[in-house]
Amino acid sequence: MAKAPASEQLRLLDLQALDSKMTQLDRRSASVAKNADIDALLEKLATADSELVTINTAVGDTQRELQRAETDVEMVQTRIDRDQKRLDSGSGSPKDLSALQSELVSLNKRRSDLEDVELEVMERLEAVRVRQADHQKSHDSLREELAALEKTRDAELAAIASERAAVAADRAELAGTFEPALLALYEKTRAQRGVGAARLFHGKSEGSGMQLSPGDLADIKKAAEDDIVFCPDSGCILVRSTEWAS
Repeated sequence: MAKAPASEQLRLLDLQALDSKMTQLDRRSASVAKNADIDALLEKLATADSELVTINTAVGDTQRELQRAETDVEMVQTRIDRDQKRLDSGSGSPKDLSALQSELVSLNKRRSDLEDVELEVMERLEAVRVRQADHQKSHDSLREELAALEKTRDAELAAIASERAAVAADRAELAGTFEPALLALYEKTRAQRGVGAARLFHGKSEGSGMQLSPGDLADIKKAAEDDIVFCPDSGCILVRSTEWAS
């Protein structure tokens, strides 16, 4: 049976307390990192990003459609200006001038139709730009909300990491004061069982949280003070003390 002075076994509880604290901090860090509000916002942003891409594409397509409509109007206007200049000059035969007048009537009708198209496209472009601005505003609001949540989360994670580093330093310092054999046994037990050492308090193992059977208690009471005994349920080192009436 492994042995260690009772006072050294008692100090294992201090080491376990630091290990438990680091475990708590690790769990808290994992809980903070897994933020449901941030996850929900990320989903909303993914949807908003997709919708914004669609709207931006619609704006670009409508702008190009407007450019084509403006170009069509300009081309017809150029022909009108050219024909009007020729008509005003009076050069040409009466037949040619009559043909020019007819063409001008047709061109003006064509220009009017194209201007109607142009106006309709301009109205659609204005409407889609309003949608774009509204959606961009909503998108930016989500981004700001996400940034605020991430900032809070990161600050909390940094505080936890700082606290853990301090606990780890205290743990390393304390661990260095134990005999290597006892520390190795504690570390092996903690790695296998999750808890390295716990009190035996009024017949109850604080490692398992269970009351020991009369038979197990009798066996433990037979052990020498410097014998290292283990919890029959959790497998951790049981630290005894006469004050705890084990």
